[in-house]
Amino acid sequence: MDEESEIPRVELTAGAARLVRRLSETHGPLMFHQSGGCCDGSAPMCYPDGEFRTGGSDVLLAELAVEGVEEPVRFWMSRSQYEVWSHTRLIVDVVEGRGSGFSLEAPEGVRFLTRSRVVDG
Repeated sequence: MDEESEIPRVELTAGAARLVRRLSETHGPLMFHQSGGCCDGSAPMCYPDGEFRTGGSDVLLAELAVEGVEEPVRFWMSRSQYEVWSHTRLIVDVVEGRGSGFSLEAPEGVRFLTRSRVVDG
């Protein structure tokens, strides 16, 4: 197994995983999309799976296995953003404060936030 395959491209903090479990109980299967926009558009947005239409301008980075969630949570990123972040590991966290009205966590008074770490190689 090579080093790159051992390093997850995307991971959730414990707090983000708890929120994903809660959201999946209410909304069913989920997905994330990380765009290259500004403001809220640069935050990972959480949707019911399939609600955000992906296409050739998007890259599937991960299918996250979350304990207590039956289906994998797919994490997509816009291709242009991926080109900038291709050498990083993305860590999805949750912080206090209201994010975008389109992301499922908005009514919870919290928002998802992407942190990153550079990956060697």
